[in-house]
Amino acid sequence: MKNLAYVDPPMTERIEGKTYLMAPCPRPSHNVIAGNIFSIFHHYLKGKKCRAFGDNMDVHLDNENVYVPDVMIVCDRTKIHRDGLHGAPDLAVEVLSPSTAQRDRGPKMRHYAAAGTKEYWIVSPLGKSVEVYLGENGQFCLDYIYYAEYPEDELARMEDSERASLRHDIPVSLYDDFLVSVKEVFEDVDDFL
Repeated sequence: MKNLAYVDPPMTERIEGKTYLMAPCPRPSHNVIAGNIFSIFHHYLKGKKCRAFGDNMDVHLDNENVYVPDVMIVCDRTKIHRDGLHGAPDLAVEVLSPSTAQRDRGPKMRHYAAAGTKEYWIVSPLGKSVEVYLGENGQFCLDYIYYAEYPEDELARMEDSERASLRHDIPVSLYDDFLVSVKEVFEDVDDFL
């Protein structure tokens, strides 16, 4: 009998020429968050030029680097081929897992930036945070870290002006009116942490 938890052939990513097996079953919190983000992106992008894609689509940045982001937005549809995306997505999202965090923050982040990805999100299920990086001259610069919730003791230590300046909506750089609520990114995730 075939073990249905594994994909045949197994999903892989190629990072700097080295092939890595992808975990066949991410944690439920990972799937909930990625699903929430895809749903938000998909809903907003209906009828627009750009398109949202979820997990299971290869991104061929070059021969040495083939990734499978958790969620992405692609605006240049000529890059989409039967075997995946050839070139940089406009926005890529990686939901952190203990086994992949170092690669997501290291070589993958560098290669997405060098290839021309405009925006890169690193989402932490445990920290309930979204780090937003914007592309600039082939590198990413941290724009802001958004939190779904702040501990009461942290809020108590902040000045009124600091509390007032906290941001709760992520402006997606691809459109002037595209805001993503951080709370919606983490909606229903508490049941799966």
